[in-house]
Amino acid sequence: MDHSISLSQHVNATPEKVWRVISDIPGSAATLSGVESIQMVGEGPYGEGTRWKETRSMLGRRETVEMWVSQADPPHSTTVKALQGGTDYTSRFTLVERAGGTDLTLTFGAEVLRPTVLSRLMFALFGRLGMNMTRKALAKDLAEIAAKAEQL
Repeated sequence: MDHSISLSQHVNATPEKVWRVISDIPGSAATLSGVESIQMVGEGPYGEGTRWKETRSMLGRRETVEMWVSQADPPHSTTVKALQGGTDYTSRFTLVERAGGTDLTLTFGAEVLRPTVLSRLMFALFGRLGMNMTRKALAKDLAEIAAKAEQL
């Protein structure tokens, strides 16, 4: 089972400034209101292999997920992966210079690696609600990334 969402936002800042925001993992808890905390796993600049633990709250539940950069092409695109509860999550940011700013697109995907009858039933019952909540959270993240980049 594969589920995906793609959202775009025009940012009144250069791709380099937008890149500075999305690649500042230690600073993301200050930028993104949905992120409670970040714990870096290892050191070094942002790039393939960078790992961290991100704690978010949604619907009163706190969840910490280990994430890593699987691809980085500054300041054009980056892909972040996470594996949690049998689901493979992929977030891809694409930055395209346009009209004196940047079109920032976030494509999010969730693939259940070994779907069961129960997981298929749960998605049929609650999947649309979950995807709508995810869409709202991602749209808020994009708006907050844009606001931060426009301040730089």
